[in-house]
Amino acid sequence: MAEETRVVPAQEGAAASPKNDQQLRVLHSWVRDLCISVLISLFIILFVYQPVKVEGGSMEPGLEDQERIFINKLAYRLENIERGDVIVFRYPRDTRKNFIKRVIGLPGDRVRVTDGHVYLNARLVPEPYVPEEYLDSRSYPEVRVPSDCYYVLGDHRSMSDDSRDFGPVPRSLIYGKAVFGYWPMEKMGVVH
Repeated sequence: MAEETRVVPAQEGAAASPKNDQQLRVLHSWVRDLCISVLISLFIILFVYQPVKVEGGSMEPGLEDQERIFINKLAYRLENIERGDVIVFRYPRDTRKNFIKRVIGLPGDRVRVTDGHVYLNARLVPEPYVPEEYLDSRSYPEVRVPSDCYYVLGDHRSMSDDSRDFGPVPRSLIYGKAVFGYWPMEKMGVVH
C-alpha cells in the first residue's frame, strides 16, 4: 500500500494561541479607539472649539499679544450674543482678517463715547475690565446699533481699531466666542 503524503498548514489541527488572539483583540480595540478619538477631535476642532493666537494688544490687560485661547464656534448657534462677550469676527473692511473684541451694544442700543467713557442707552457703562490708563479720552457721537449688528470695543481703548472706527459688526461676520485661555500657563483660565 502506498503511503499518502499531504501538506498540512502549520495552524491546522493546532488550536490558535489564546495569547495571540488576546493580543489581536487588544490591538484592534486600541486602533478603533484611536480612530474614534481622532475623528471626535477633528469634529471638535473644526466645528466647536478652535485654538487661536491673539495678535496685538487691543484686548489688554485681559488678553495679551501672543496669548493662546480657545474659541467656541458653536456657541452662537445655541445662544444669543450678550453684552460683555468677547467675540471673534471677520474684519468688516477686509474679511481675510480676524479680530477679537468685546460686545458693548446689541441691536437697537444707542452707544455714545464721551471723554473715553461709554454710555449705553444714555447710562454710563461700568467697565471693570478697562483700567483707567487704557482709556481713550476721545469722544464719539451716539450710534444706534442696526438690527443684526453689534457694537464692539477693544479693552485697551487707546490702541484699538473697533466699532468707533469701522462701525457696528454685522452678525454674519461673527463666528466665535472666546472661552478659555491656555497659554501662557499663568494666564490659563476662562476668558472674562
